[in-house]
Amino acid sequence: MLKRTFAAVALACAGLALSGCTTTTGAAKPSSAAVKTEIEQGAYTTLERLYKEVKGSRELVRKANGVLVFPNVVAAGLVVGGEYGKGVLRTGGAVADYYSVASLSVGFQAGAQSKAVVLLFMSREALDKFRNGNGWTAGVDGSVALIKVGANGEIDTATANNPVQAFVLTNAGLMANLNLEGTKITKLNL
Repeated sequence: MLKRTFAAVALACAGLALSGCTTTTGAAKPSSAAVKTEIEQGAYTTLERLYKEVKGSRELVRKANGVLVFPNVVAAGLVVGGEYGKGVLRTGGAVADYYSVASLSVGFQAGAQSKAVVLLFMSREALDKFRNGNGWTAGVDGSVALIKVGANGEIDTATANNPVQAFVLTNAGLMANLNLEGTKITKLNL
């Protein structure tokens, strides 16, 4: 009974923390075209930042069969936390689809932060499995390797050969030790 009460209180606190990250106004909901444009501009800016900060990333992105960019994934919580963001999948240099990313975590945490996530589908098989599924969960439907950067700030594109690879950028730069397992990605109907 005490565990259930604690879980309910923790969930309520997380809901309050997450609701504080949004602004409610009487303004109309943005159009689908406006949402798409915002996501695409954010993705472009994220990739340009990645190319500037990580030597070899442009070449790795070019080798990918599909590039999924979530330019603004907001995480917030108080004991129980969650994160959410919208992104765009590009294949062959063109927009293919739009997706959302979400995850839930439990543990000591308080506050909010923002990050950008770039997933690279290096093999056609990994990309097809992602696109043909009804939702996709990192670590369940496919493993995701977080790309490591050497002391010289450069990745070795010859050794980066996992079917699905990821970069995670915060305001401080590239994150090196983050786990994306359990992150749920779902296609958006925009």
